[in-house]
Amino acid sequence: MFSQSQSQSHFLYTTPSKSLLFSHSSILPRKSPFLSFPSFKTPLISLQTKPMTSNSKLSNHTDYSSLNDTDLDCFVEVGNKLADAAGEVIRIYFRKKFEILDKEDLSPVTIADQAAEESMVSILLENFPSHAIYGEEKGWRCIEKSADYVWVLDPIDGTKSFITGKPVFGTLIALLKKGKPILGIIDQPVLRERWIGISGRKSTLNGQEVATRTCTELSRACLYTTSPHLFSGDAEEAFARVRDKVKVPLYGCDCYAYALLASGYVDLVIESGLRPYDFLALIPVIEGAGGVITDWNGRQLDWKASSDSRATSFNLVAAGDKQIHQQTLDVLQWQ
Repeated sequence: MFSQSQSQSHFLYTTPSKSLLFSHSSILPRKSPFLSFPSFKTPLISLQTKPMTSNSKLSNHTDYSSLNDTDLDCFVEVGNKLADAAGEVIRIYFRKKFEILDKEDLSPVTIADQAAEESMVSILLENFPSHAIYGEEKGWRCIEKSADYVWVLDPIDGTKSFITGKPVFGTLIALLKKGKPILGIIDQPVLRERWIGISGRKSTLNGQEVATRTCTELSRACLYTTSPHLFSGDAEEAFARVRDKVKVPLYGCDCYAYALLASGYVDLVIESGLRPYDFLALIPVIEGAGGVITDWNGRQLDWKASSDSRATSFNLVAAGDKQIHQQTLDVLQWQ
C-alpha cells in the first residue's frame, strides 16, 4: 500500500476494490465483459484479414514470410485478453480519487498503472511461460537474459490524461519476435476502442479495417504532439520548424493521436523522448494502416529487449502519407 509520505500529491487514496491488489481472480475474470460488448468482434474479424499492401516502402518492418498464421492468431487472441484485463482494472479507477506517486523521472504512476500491468503479466505467465515480458512499471521479467519473443507493456500510456479524467490515454501492448514488433494493440478502455496491427495484415479498429489518408503537402497537414513542453533544446527548435509549416497543430492526445492517424483523421504525429514501451505497439498499427513511423532520421525503430536493456529515449515521426513523412524529415533536419 502506498504511503502519503511517498507522494508529492495531495489526492486522497481510496481503493475501489481492495481485492484488486491481492486477488488474481478479481482482476482477471474468466469471462470478459469487454469481449461481450455488442460492437466488438475483433478476434473473429481480425484473424481473417487480407495480406497488407502498403503505400510505403518503409513499412516492411518485419519479414512476414517467417511468421506462422496459426501462431499469429494465437498471439492476437492472448493480446485481446491482455487488453480486456487491463481495461477492466482501468475502468474501475478512472475518475476516482487515489494517490499519485512520482517516479524517479518525475512522471506520475498510480495504483491503476500497477494493477493493470500485473493483470496482463498474470495472463502471459499462464499462456506463454517461455516468453519474456518488459513492462513500463516493472521492467524485464524472465528467467533467461534474452528471449525470441518479448511482450512489451505500457498499462496506461498517458497517465497525466488518466489522472485528469481525459479519455485519450491507452493501453499499449506489443509483441516482439527477435526484436521486431509483429503485433501491436492500442486500446482505449473507456471509449472501448481497440486498434490492432498484425504483421502482414491490415490494421483494424474494433474489427473493421482502417487506413491512413492521403496528404501530400505539409502545409495541408493536421499535426499532433502530446505537448510542446516535452521538447527541449535542438529538438524544440526542430519541432517548431515543422509546426510552423503545417495547417493545424494540435496537442494532448498521447497514444490516441497515433490511433487517429491510423484511422485517417490526422496526418502527422511528432514526439521526442519516447521510451520503447511508448511506441513499439504503434508500429504494426500504423504500418498496417499504410502509414510510416520512423525516428527523426528516417530510420526504422528497433529496440533489442533483454535483461540488460535500458529503456532509452527515441524521437518519433509518424505520417499517414510517405510524401509528408519525407517533407517532415527534410524540415526537422535532425543530425
